Amino acid sequence: MDQIKLYRTIESVASKYFTKDSDLLADVVQQIVKTEEIQLTGGRIWKLDPRRKAYRILYQTGKVKKIQEDFLLHIKDYPVFDKITVERTILDDETNKILLSKGIFKYSAAGVGRKVKLGEKKYYEYLLAVNSNMIGDDLRYTLNVVATVLTSKLNERYLSQSRKNLIADIDKAKQLQRSILPAHEHKFHSYDIFGVTIPADTVAGDFYDYLKIGDDEERLGIVLGDAASKGLGAAAEAMYISGALRMASTFQIKISPMLFRLNQLVNKIFSDDKFTTLFYGELSNDKKGLFLYANAGHNPPMFYNKKNNNITYLQPTGPLLGPAPNSKFETDSINFHQGDILVIYSDGIVESANEKYDFYGEASLQKIILSNINRSPKEIATYILDDVLKFSTTDSQYQDDKTIVVIKHNG
Repeated sequence: MDQIKLYRTIESVASKYFTKDSDLLADVVQQIVKTEEIQLTGGRIWKLDPRRKAYRILYQTGKVKKIQEDFLLHIKDYPVFDKITVERTILDDETNKILLSKGIFKYSAAGVGRKVKLGEKKYYEYLLAVNSNMIGDDLRYTLNVVATVLTSKLNERYLSQSRKNLIADIDKAKQLQRSILPAHEHKFHSYDIFGVTIPADTVAGDFYDYLKIGDDEERLGIVLGDAASKGLGAAAEAMYISGALRMASTFQIKISPMLFRLNQLVNKIFSDDKFTTLFYGELSNDKKGLFLYANAGHNPPMFYNKKNNNITYLQPTGPLLGPAPNSKFETDSINFHQGDILVIYSDGIVESANEKYDFYGEASLQKIILSNINRSPKEIATYILDDVLKFSTTDSQYQDDKTIVVIKHNG
């Protein structure tokens, strides 16, 4: 299932009002078990009981036989719980005889919520466990997204009564973020580039950058990232990743290993409810217009081919940054020719909503691009933003940071 679509679906479900954490968790588990694209046969929420050093069943649904309500999974009998603390989500064979008798032979489990210290170790407050006939990496990535959203929503509930006014700190963060963003317009050999970010809040979780690579600056890295959520937390993650990429560009690391290392850092440094989508590509003075790129769970950029007069999408080549350590990121490529255009954008563009809560959508964006193919990147970006802002309403809860980078080959 498309990770961005899944994130938005779970975010929408989890954003409803719930009186208890258990109600929120149960509602989301119901939703993912009912979603045919995920192909689950059952789902359960387990809650840590620190006194008993065990997880007890909190909620269960699906076509699997029900587990008795007082059933416990003792931590000492499940070494895999230690693995979950490190890797967040695991795939495994069931070993408990009682659960085997319920028809639970294989499962995938993900940690959710805060980590609670028991002795010298820490364990997640909740476990989300699911059953499927399709146990594999796709399910692991799916559960990582679900667990990340749930953890984020639980953290919001934990902190909702203790937030204070941070106006002075926000102003400082705003000034710092503005200072590290590059100039909007950039020219690299036969390419004209224009980028812009419009924050939904005082500071943005979106960012873009132009990275000069090599002693002779023979390559240019183009990056656009979107840290989940909005506000200070997202802005801090965005600034960290932007800085890490700037440092990596000085070492001329190849794209796939660079994103692998970046993902390891994000997973290690930021909390479990944080992740980022990211598109990274490299231009050069190659006569064939070679453009190497990797897409870490980001909205597929739109590539206009002038010769064929059509638009293709640069689909993800790897998962989101953050939730899953040791993730792999493939590299793909396209070739620019004269008049070709690449539009990279954050989900705040296509998911801008009007008063009816309709989304702007990819079709509208594609239409604007095709209507302005003879214009400069700055003009294309301006026309896109103007159309999005006319469509959307400023008071909608669905508004997000909006970022666009447009690249045009004028060779």
